[in-house]
This record gives sequence, C-alpha cells and structure tokens, in this order.
Amino acid sequence: MADNRIEIAAKDGSGSFAAYLARPESGGGPGIVVIQEIFGVNRVMREITDSFARQGYVAVCPDLFWRQEPGVDITDQTEAEWEKAFALYKGFDVDLGIKDIAATLAALRRLPGVSGRTGAVGYCLGGLLAYLTACRTNVDAAVGYYGVGIDGYLEEASSIAGNLMLHIAEEDGFVDKEAQARIHAALDAHPRVVIHDYPGVDHAFARPGGAHYDPAAAKLANARTAQFFRRHLGA
Repeated sequence: MADNRIEIAAKDGSGSFAAYLARPESGGGPGIVVIQEIFGVNRVMREITDSFARQGYVAVCPDLFWRQEPGVDITDQTEAEWEKAFALYKGFDVDLGIKDIAATLAALRRLPGVSGRTGAVGYCLGGLLAYLTACRTNVDAAVGYYGVGIDGYLEEASSIAGNLMLHIAEEDGFVDKEAQARIHAALDAHPRVVIHDYPGVDHAFARPGGAHYDPAAAKLANARTAQFFRRHLGA
C-alpha cells in the first residue's frame, strides 16, 4: 500500500522513528499498536499488523529499536541473527520504549479515520511492553503474548486503568513456572486483567514459521484476542 509508513516524533525530543501502517478496507476504525518481538519490524510483525487491519483496525507497528539501529528486520533463521537480536534486546531501554509507544498511541489517534478507542498487542519483548503500556499509558485495551520479565514489574499493576489480557505459555523457556506463579498471584484478582494459560507449548507459540509455533494454541489465543478487542475497542 502507498501509505504503509509514518514518522513519529519521540516525546523526549531526541528524534523520530518509523512505524509500519496498515489500514482496513474501510479506511478507518479503532486503532491498534502492534509491539515487536526482539527481531524488529520484520515480515512476521508486518503480517500481524496487516491481519489487524483486515479485522477493521488502523494498525501501526513502531520501530522500537530505532535508538540503537533504525530499520531492524531480522528473519530469526540463523545463529548470527539470534545473536544480533539478543544484543539489541539487552541494549533496549524499556522505559524509553514505553515512552515511544505512548508517542505512537498519540500519533495513531491523530491519524485520519481513527475512531476513538485504541489498543496495543505485543509479542515476546512486546508482551512485556504491552503489559507496561497498560500500566503506564491511557490505552483502552492491551494484549500480551508470552511476555518476558512481567514478574519484575508487578508492583505497577495497580496503575492499570484500561483492560489487559495475557497469554502465557506454560512451558516457556524464558518465563519459568515460578515467574508464572508470581504473575498469577499478583494479577488473578485484578478486575481489569484476564490471563490465559496454554499447556504444553513454549515461548513464541503464536509466531507462524517459528520453531515453537503451535497452530492450535495460536488459533485459540488469536481468537481470544480478537474477541477481547471487539469488546473493548469495537470494529
């Protein structure tokens, strides 16, 4: 599409970053920010963004690694690519990342055709960022898939003003059972949070083409996400 990229000014005045944009056939609707994994705004992230556009949302996927290296697009097929992705992950500033997501939400709301409510959905690193987006911004609804490190920020859960859904892989190699138990202990009683567990699946079970992709679990999680966004955002 001709308008598949926008530029967003960082809130701290340090520059601007790109975001991939996908619009529904109608041209407008509620907005969704798609939050990347550690591989940048790659083909998988762009296809996920397109899929939300097909569901009736104006969807954007911001380049959150821009402060380290703009335009990261890693296919995650080789050891060298994994090493680069993890180096970017280790060098990533979570607090600045959330500020960039807040800037993306603000820019999204200003786009022609975006109607009112906005959401966010993230995967892996993006799963953590989706949780923190629910804690630190005015997003209406957020969904996190197998977020890594959420248990380190549970004290922020009292700040959640919108609605949050988390998808947890019970055999997640990056989120052990103790961390999962802490997440449940802190969030199960939260009136704005719903958590779904997926037995027998590993991290990134919803990434098409990934080593741990599980079609059945991915289909179920994606259906729950779609229903959650329809309820809280419309479209």
